[in-house]
Amino acid sequence: MLHCESAGGNVDAAGIYDILVIGGGINGCGIARDAAGRGYSVFLAEMNDLASGTSSWSTKLIHGGLRYLEHYEFRLVREALMEREVLWSNAPHIIWPMRFVLPHHEGLRPAWLLRLGLFLYDHIGGRKLLPATKTLDMRRDPAGEPLKPLYSRAFEYSDCWVNDARLVVLNARDAADHGAVIRTRSRVASAQRTGEHWQAVVENRRTGTKETVRARLIVNAAGPWVDDVLASTLGRNDVHNVRLVQGSHIVVAKKFDDPRAYFFQNRDGRIIFAIPYEEEYTLIGTTDRDYDGEPGDVAISEAEIDYLCEAASEYFAEPVRREDIVWTYSGVRPLFDDGASKAQEATRDYVLRSEGGEGKAPLLNIFGGKITTYRRLAEAMLEKIEGFLGRKGKPWTMSAPLPGGDFPVIGFEEQVSRFRGEHPFLGAAHARRLVRLYGTKAARVVGLAKSTAELGRHFGADLYEAEVRYLMANEWAVTADDVLWRRTKRGLRVGGEEAAALEEFMRGAASREEAAAAE
Repeated sequence: MLHCESAGGNVDAAGIYDILVIGGGINGCGIARDAAGRGYSVFLAEMNDLASGTSSWSTKLIHGGLRYLEHYEFRLVREALMEREVLWSNAPHIIWPMRFVLPHHEGLRPAWLLRLGLFLYDHIGGRKLLPATKTLDMRRDPAGEPLKPLYSRAFEYSDCWVNDARLVVLNARDAADHGAVIRTRSRVASAQRTGEHWQAVVENRRTGTKETVRARLIVNAAGPWVDDVLASTLGRNDVHNVRLVQGSHIVVAKKFDDPRAYFFQNRDGRIIFAIPYEEEYTLIGTTDRDYDGEPGDVAISEAEIDYLCEAASEYFAEPVRREDIVWTYSGVRPLFDDGASKAQEATRDYVLRSEGGEGKAPLLNIFGGKITTYRRLAEAMLEKIEGFLGRKGKPWTMSAPLPGGDFPVIGFEEQVSRFRGEHPFLGAAHARRLVRLYGTKAARVVGLAKSTAELGRHFGADLYEAEVRYLMANEWAVTADDVLWRRTKRGLRVGGEEAAALEEFMRGAASREEAAAAE
């Protein structure tokens, strides 16, 4: 059940992989997928769960980054805008269009500047399916109802929403389907060059067992830990390539019924979003502040909570209070250190740097990046890999659906209708959620069940044993947190006792599977 990856990974007769990827975030998994699909043998090691770091703590947008235009990052914005519809078409179950309402705030950015920025936003990225910007009269439009009456004018524009953690997992799943080996809870303890190859020791953090992995090239995609890998794993000194910037979010009970999201300007020049989230909630964020601690220990601060509540309350007629908060999350963005004076001004662009070759095993490092451009980053990294290892396959991911995404880009509702027709015992919301998470794979989650009882043990909300077993067998889920907070977000609705029961069930199922495999 726990061995989700393919067995051999196309490793050569000498047991040497082409590529060892360190890091199971969106960049690492995206590179592993692209490389495996081109015919390279790939071994990916992630020290925790997939998407357990930065990649699951984003604002969950596939967007051009309207505010980056202010910092003249036109190349980044254009590339990101071009990717919106590409990614949407590849994963229409976990990515979908969303309209954003940007109220004009007197005394901040002038209306003409906002309109100019949105004109560029509409025209520099090859938009085809997403609707264009329009101006709203907030005194008449429903978008004005939850806001204070002083905001009489707004602009409405398009971007996309993404289930970020699932985007990572589906890239890993597709990489494995193309032959990559994916090892979670596995830390690269050390790596040394032995001529033209790397010899790495990979330690399983659950069992303590170690294995030696040999590879022709290493990709360091460790995100916030990229400098740590260079320093502790590879033995470098005085490494400083990334600027760690903390971003925190709060989730509150639903503040508005409108399906559109809000883009709010703040008096300090920063911005926040208020976004419909998981049907019953509103997601508010993000903050931007420098962080100098251990990335795994990051947590929202009291000052950040105050900031987000106050910034949102500047716009909403009903204030956002601390007691409204049902969940918070924080992550650390590993931005390339470009010397920007303010955290929010640091570039979100990615930087790829390589070393080695000519008898010295290559090392390729990733600094920075954002979810929206992960696929383009992977293609850029494959160009560098080809320079060291030679070319195998051609670029292929632009038109290749991710697992479960093999249906028309505007065909989600039809997919839900078909799935409900095939499984009439499922409630409407339950069926819709399964299609949102798994797309055309939703039928595999349900299996042969003909009734709710046949889905197995119930773990609260609409989470059943059949789905948990699917996640363990196909998506590297090991703990209750993997299921509740990264694969499904059912943690918002499942109580503490139910979560504990799920943890016990998964531990027992894993133990039985491991015992059977050892026989």
